[in-house]
Amino acid sequence: MTDVFRETLGNLLKARFPLLCVESFEEHRVLAEIAAVATDPVRVRTSRNLVTWSLTEGLVRPDGTRLEESNRPEHALRQALHTEEATVFVFRDLHPFLGDGQRPGDPAVVRLLRDVCAAFKSGPVARSLVLVSPTLQLPVELEKDVAVVDFPLPRVGEIRALLDDMIRSNIGSGRLTVTLDDAGRDRLATTARGLTLQEAENAFARAMVTGVTLSEADVDAVLEEKRRAVRTAGLLECVRVDIGLDDVGGLENLKQWLVKRQDSWLAEAARYGLPNPRGILITGVPGCGKSLTAKATSAAWGLPLLQLEMGRVFAGLVGSSEQNMRRALRTAEAVAPCVLWLDEVEKGFSGAGPGSGDSGTASRVFGSFLTWMQEKDVPVFVIATANDIERLPAEFLRKGRFDEVFYVDLPTAAERGQIWSVHLDRRLRNAPAAGGLVVDDAVTRRLVEASEGYSGAEIEHAVIAGLFEAYAERRPLTVEDMLLALAATVPLSVTQAEQVERIRTWANLRAVAATAAYDRFA
Repeated sequence: MTDVFRETLGNLLKARFPLLCVESFEEHRVLAEIAAVATDPVRVRTSRNLVTWSLTEGLVRPDGTRLEESNRPEHALRQALHTEEATVFVFRDLHPFLGDGQRPGDPAVVRLLRDVCAAFKSGPVARSLVLVSPTLQLPVELEKDVAVVDFPLPRVGEIRALLDDMIRSNIGSGRLTVTLDDAGRDRLATTARGLTLQEAENAFARAMVTGVTLSEADVDAVLEEKRRAVRTAGLLECVRVDIGLDDVGGLENLKQWLVKRQDSWLAEAARYGLPNPRGILITGVPGCGKSLTAKATSAAWGLPLLQLEMGRVFAGLVGSSEQNMRRALRTAEAVAPCVLWLDEVEKGFSGAGPGSGDSGTASRVFGSFLTWMQEKDVPVFVIATANDIERLPAEFLRKGRFDEVFYVDLPTAAERGQIWSVHLDRRLRNAPAAGGLVVDDAVTRRLVEASEGYSGAEIEHAVIAGLFEAYAERRPLTVEDMLLALAATVPLSVTQAEQVERIRTWANLRAVAATAAYDRFA
């Protein structure tokens, strides 16, 4: 929060820290906050001048006058060295001269910064230099001299104020009709959380120009801006989803649990004293809807779905895996509220135990993730799926990491009926050539009885295989086509019977059943 930033910055300036670094893309917001602190005698004891520097303008005093021959960083730093007034210098374009890990920085600039540190520490007047950069990159010579100050993204209240200002401006001009009530405006502002003010303004402007009415449906425009931000970061994939919880056959206990926690990140939930839900771990038989549930949750809640692939984390140079994990988690926090999906998580963290042979990299990455899961206070809802949960380290399952652990078994008769109905409706809805099959209770019962022991994925495959049979003869789909496809398939419950039983035994006392306890076709 900006109050925390002001307090931290004020304390550092009072303590006469000579060199500070603020990582942010929002130069104007950072400058406004630094100006508010530097000129506040309560926060810094003595009010200080604020002098800014950029490559295009050079050094600029508070009254707007520019100092001659100060565009080059070496000249500007030398002038800062000889300043005898209490001053806070803010340098905005210095990071290209400091190197980026691929190439060394400018030795003269690095040397001058070290001279500035020494002079500002021992000088008679209070002086500090603040580096404002979109990326944190420091040469090793400066690592012990720089104090890094975290600058927060705008709060929901700031985003809501921006949205209200834009609405007033556009309504006043007669160009826009707004159907959002107060709760709707809160939802739109909360969805934009994690964006910079400029990004939020762009997202709201996009929503306003796509139609003459601003409504809750315009949340999609904000989500698209978040997807763009995720793509830019590179470590996470923003998954587009076109299904909802109604497209998930069965798993009623799990779906009801998720429905009850919808909108739990809004201010209204906070007034109930509710914390942000942490997430769930879904384990069970492969092909029974775990990954589908993660996608459907994102769509049902109207939140972006970010997929974290551990292969992208464990890549690059020594030490980069830990940094990649931190970057990925920071990106997820910046995009919050969102759903963070880790598919088949046991494969990504299976090397976190002793004897993994990777010099402890997997253990350190795993530890970073666990600490983040335990301490996070931002609305990032984690959905982790696992087929073989026994491969996960025990500490991953400790209470406090996840809100609940759900077990997904092979579908019951009632669930198989729902799964057949979902897939047949989806495939036949826009396929007139394959139509003609009336999916009534009698048809569903035949399919349910024939598919005992089959997973949801195997049932979907039977529908598709049946459609291929019908297409080969250019005729409508029949029940016999799907029964033939089932007969030609050996289900996973047979080929991996021992593994399925082992998963059931583990989950019997350790997880909550995702399936409701009723069976219409029993």
